[in-house]
Amino acid sequence: MQLVIFFLMILTHTYADYPALKAVLSEKGLRDASQMMAVWIQSKLKSTKIPEVRGEIDIGIGTVHYVMSNMQVGQCSMSGPSMEFVKGTGVSVEISQLSLAIKGRWATKFGIIHDGGSFDLAVYNIKIQTLLELGDDAGRLSITTISCSNDIGGVHVQFHGGASIFFKPFVSTFSGKISEMIHLKICPAVQQAISELEMNLQEIPVNIPMGQYIYLSILLTSSPAVTDQSFDLDIKGEFYSKSSPSEPPFSASKFEVQYAENYMLSLAASEFLINSAAYAYLSSEVLQINIKNNMIPKNFPIHLNTSEFGALIPQLGTLYPNMEMQVHLYASETPLFSFSSGAIDVHVPAAAKFSVVKPDGMLVPLFRLDVDGSFSGSALIDNNHLTGAFKMKNLTLTLGSSEIGDFKTAGLEQMLVIAVNMFVLPKLNVYLKTGFLLPTLQHFSLTNSKLLIQNGFVVIFTNVEDSRTVSMKTMV
Repeated sequence: MQLVIFFLMILTHTYADYPALKAVLSEKGLRDASQMMAVWIQSKLKSTKIPEVRGEIDIGIGTVHYVMSNMQVGQCSMSGPSMEFVKGTGVSVEISQLSLAIKGRWATKFGIIHDGGSFDLAVYNIKIQTLLELGDDAGRLSITTISCSNDIGGVHVQFHGGASIFFKPFVSTFSGKISEMIHLKICPAVQQAISELEMNLQEIPVNIPMGQYIYLSILLTSSPAVTDQSFDLDIKGEFYSKSSPSEPPFSASKFEVQYAENYMLSLAASEFLINSAAYAYLSSEVLQINIKNNMIPKNFPIHLNTSEFGALIPQLGTLYPNMEMQVHLYASETPLFSFSSGAIDVHVPAAAKFSVVKPDGMLVPLFRLDVDGSFSGSALIDNNHLTGAFKMKNLTLTLGSSEIGDFKTAGLEQMLVIAVNMFVLPKLNVYLKTGFLLPTLQHFSLTNSKLLIQNGFVVIFTNVEDSRTVSMKTMV
């Protein structure tokens, strides 16, 4: 069940009409999660401290008081657990053939006679069945125990040291008491573990910072949909600006994603997720940059100087001869992403305000150019990295306003196209070729992942690995 926390943490929240994110856990995912759980349970049991047991037995000629202490699990074996989806409810969990070998110390008091030694305790063929309900508690995943039952196949106790031979006739009595004690404690322990998990889920922060400027939230849009083959989460996903959170002028669209039988998990995100991030950055006023002449590559054919720009804008060299210039480049509207089969399209509306830099550092406004660019790209997962590449589809440049009179922009447009193709896109694609490592969260990592771009959304089919269980397999 800890796996569910990982699924939630890598998703986001919005107030749009439709969910922008979906997570679908398949039957394979549930089977593989049960294998992780088996290793985890065995490790936990081996490290569990068992409280001492005190009691008394009437042996006919008096009462023997006993204490069993310093108990530790030496060996643990089990079959399963077996986990299955229960349509409309949640998950049933069955642990069978769980056996424990426990070592400890014993001490007795019979009148003025004190004795003690060691013992070996074997509890075998423990069977636990529980039904868990998966629901929605104010937008957070909830897990509750509907039912729990258990059965113990048998208990065998062997005493060593002291006058342990004296107790052989009463071993069956000891065994019965221990068996009953374990039987009474199993289901409360299971319910306590589920309650702790529920508390952990409720403590997951709703707003998760994503760097300095934006954050995202995680809320379910409805209760989980549990079928006999999958566990589906619908989640509304939206990024917000930390400084000025607001709703974008667009909303999420409906989309459907199916589970993949050969993968544990399907994670899908609509265009709304990416576009809400772009809107959040725009609202945070970070999609802008001041470009100075010393930032222009030396091998670029033109630099930010009025004399050089005079070849394209004649009046500029006359009004401000041989002076440095500065450009304030910014997104004039939200850059928008769209997904189609196998491709990503990006529309970038921008503006560039040009100024002259006076000797005292003051800026004199010159003109504003409006830029409309469109790009296409692709993305894939390579060696656990999300990679991609983009190329220009179209770029147009128009004069938005001018303090120095009208001029033609064809030459400037050509220059900008050259700059984007020669410098901007190559650097971007080198960065995207390296890509981003798929997330690792709370010891969980995505493995054997595949990305598909569909109409209106992208989906990642993936398996999930718990680094703790991988290392535990060599220990258990």
